[in-house]
Amino acid sequence: MVGKISLEKLELDNTSSNNRMFSSARLKSLTRVGVIDIGSNSVRMVVFDGAARSPAYFFNENIFCGLGEGLGKGGVLNLKAKERAFRALSRFSTLIKSMKISPITCVATAAVRQATDGQKFCQDVFLKTGLTIKVLTGIEEANLSAQGVFLGWPEADGVMCDIGGSSLEVAEIGNGVVGKCVSIPLGPLNLMPLMLDKKALKKKIDQDVKYIGNHSQFSGKDLFLVGGSWRAIARLDMERRRYPLKVLHEYRMTQESVSETVKWILSKDIKKLGTVSGLSKSRLRLVPIAARVLRALSRELKPRSIFLSSYGIREGLLYEQMPYKLKRLDPLLEACRLDEEQNARFPGFGSELYKFIKPIFKDVSNERVRLIKSACLLHDVNWRAHPDYRAEVCFDNATRANLGGLTHMERIFLGVSLLHRYKNRRKYTNYQKALSLLSDIELREAEVLGKAMRFGATFSRSGERIPAKLEWDSKQKLIKLTLKAKSKSLYGEIVAIRFSSLAKALGAVPEVI
Repeated sequence: MVGKISLEKLELDNTSSNNRMFSSARLKSLTRVGVIDIGSNSVRMVVFDGAARSPAYFFNENIFCGLGEGLGKGGVLNLKAKERAFRALSRFSTLIKSMKISPITCVATAAVRQATDGQKFCQDVFLKTGLTIKVLTGIEEANLSAQGVFLGWPEADGVMCDIGGSSLEVAEIGNGVVGKCVSIPLGPLNLMPLMLDKKALKKKIDQDVKYIGNHSQFSGKDLFLVGGSWRAIARLDMERRRYPLKVLHEYRMTQESVSETVKWILSKDIKKLGTVSGLSKSRLRLVPIAARVLRALSRELKPRSIFLSSYGIREGLLYEQMPYKLKRLDPLLEACRLDEEQNARFPGFGSELYKFIKPIFKDVSNERVRLIKSACLLHDVNWRAHPDYRAEVCFDNATRANLGGLTHMERIFLGVSLLHRYKNRRKYTNYQKALSLLSDIELREAEVLGKAMRFGATFSRSGERIPAKLEWDSKQKLIKLTLKAKSKSLYGEIVAIRFSSLAKALGAVPEVI
């Protein structure tokens, strides 16, 4: 068998030993950084736009090469796959130069490190493309994937599990620290030769998964899944359940739903799965094996919940090199601030809007405060949309945007609040199924937030504070607006209508002073 099991404990330092991306001389001028990930199944290049805490994906291209296919037989990389990888990497090298991307980090994972000709492959790539490849150990791979989870999920606490084509990495995570790591050669490409012998396949999977389960720190915790095969399974779980959102990041599954979905997947042929999910044949061919592995993991580790992380090794390479202060920023708020700065009519007004409406939400949780701040920052970023569809565009953007640190329920809450920023009613929208994921109380709270922003936005002016003050007496059900004398003329008919609408949503009596 190619590869071996490795185990290690890691604690992350505040600074990276290879802190090239975020060196002090480059931090302010850095706009785009690139990562090339040479995996066992695919070769991908990602260019992150900006060194911000929540970077956008400026470029993202993936080629299914299958370098690890057949590796267990002869111990060498697949010849046709190498040719495809060379072509892909040559293209990426040319793109990097034309985009003027610097620095670029290029890493290879299980297939290249396990292959007897892995070192020669790296040398050939350098000669053909000029790209220098760092071959990661299994522990380094687990570590980086775990850090990738932290990029979009700062409070992640549990166990990260990354499945690649030729290996499976597991890491303990919590409090921003990566603990014990395990790497085993349990990738779908390694298991494919056993597909004709289901008993042997099950025995092999159960044996390796049992090894993971023997480490008590991996059991009974939340499980965070990383990797293309897991994403495909989560997409199929969504289709089976007819789930109303399509965002994979922070999608939640249970042991029961995983069991049902695996049973459903194994009862279908690949073509049928492709039809219902839109997933490519290259991705789906590994899903039946990956599904068996996930089922075995779920049974062995008995996780509280199973979450999908869209962020993994590539994002981990970025996060690893971030300065500590940048890591500690909230990825959701940072993304919203950048969106406001680039797209709002009055950048900076979101903070003033939050201060203005804050008295209405003085008794809410810290988690809800984050959403309120985020909504205020985003309240005007879609102003260019057609007025007839602006509310719907706001909902779509909130529920589909590439935002980290945001659960699916929070996405919908944010979407409903922004919908009400531009529209009084949601009764005739096309989102009833998604809205059903929130309770009536949550929908009402989102509506109040939206109408508070709708009202507060009537005072928006560039670079100026809101010349008014809100007071909310929840016991007396009284909402009071106090206007400065010189700003009395701002209280026009539209302002009065929106203030009345807010009071109605609160079940309160409005008073203007």
